[in-house]
Amino acid sequence: MQRVVSQIAFVLVVASLAITSAACSGKKDGPGSGSDVAATVNGKDITLGEVDRIISQQTSGQQAKMSTIQLAAARLQVLDKLIERQMLVQRAEKEKTVPTDDEITTAINNQKNKMTAEEWEKFLKDNNLTDQILREEARKDLAINKLQEKLYGKITIRDQEIVDFFNANKEQYVNPRGVSLADIVADPRDSGTSNPDDAKSDTDAKVKIDRLYAQLRSGADFATVAQASSEDQSAVRGGDIGFANEQDLQQTGFQPDLINRFFNTMKVGDITEPMRFPDGRWIIFKLTNRRLETKPLALEDPGVRDQIKQGLISQRQTILNEALIRNAMSDSQVTNKLAESMLNDPNMLGGLQQASPGTASTPAAATTPAATASPTATPTPQPTATAQPAATPKAAPTRPAAAPSPK
Repeated sequence: MQRVVSQIAFVLVVASLAITSAACSGKKDGPGSGSDVAATVNGKDITLGEVDRIISQQTSGQQAKMSTIQLAAARLQVLDKLIERQMLVQRAEKEKTVPTDDEITTAINNQKNKMTAEEWEKFLKDNNLTDQILREEARKDLAINKLQEKLYGKITIRDQEIVDFFNANKEQYVNPRGVSLADIVADPRDSGTSNPDDAKSDTDAKVKIDRLYAQLRSGADFATVAQASSEDQSAVRGGDIGFANEQDLQQTGFQPDLINRFFNTMKVGDITEPMRFPDGRWIIFKLTNRRLETKPLALEDPGVRDQIKQGLISQRQTILNEALIRNAMSDSQVTNKLAESMLNDPNMLGGLQQASPGTASTPAAATTPAATASPTATPTPQPTATAQPAATPKAAPTRPAAAPSPK
């Protein structure tokens, strides 16, 4: 949707590694263990096995197909992130932002409760996790988060900053011309659920969408039918897929004649006939709102001031995070043995034998519950498209949650 996200979900630059890294301690038990230490941070070892496990996870086990140059570059990049993470964990320990045992338990349980017992056991097995490793990784992730919160709590935004930014960027604050839509979807692909109304073939999908269309034509409430029968994530919102302008619709593959109907011939509240899209889905759209003119927004319009403030906060968070990493570097004694070995052997780039993932004393965690972002529903686009501070990257236009992609 053509809107600017009002809040950047700020994560530590090493967070992507925090959810994939193992406990950064212990040397490998395999042959040549001394050379298997990729780096040390204030005496704490990071092994080459840990680095290669992360590369394996990121490439779905296809790292063997990487060229020597690609593997060398990937190793250096992954190791950098592991070093940063270890430095920040140590900084958190120094500043006493380490979580309590109860906080660690709560973080793990929050993730565990989102899975069945079987799914949880599979998660532990697939990622070679034990309870001890899980708690250690959760401790590290929470420690870094608490360190961030302590730093970001010092941020204040003056009202004049908000006013100045708005005055310099008024052209970005508009209510655009566009439409709000809802949908009901019948998908021939088997979702694997036990829902008896789940279509499992092209015939099932066509029969189902015709039945639902007949219900709507007989006066059934669109949102109620969507919640009960639509095979799309928008079902939980009664089929609502949010607001889109003409450009959004064009970019997400809506045909010109359908777009024209939304803007010119349909009335608010009207529904389309069932429409089959190239991916096999059958969809009924409802026009829930329409704005035919683009109108400027004022600073005091709902949400504008708060969005600017959050954007300015996000800017400061990004800069403070970079400063935190650099400051932690200045306080740390780091030895990058992998980089040294590459410099000493430029033709073999340090000897790029694959480290065995199973030989490290501490198994790697593909995902640690404490650092895993909780699943969130696709946000419902707001009727206003507003800007955030220019230095904060804008979100790319997002298509409606269930928008088809016709060719």
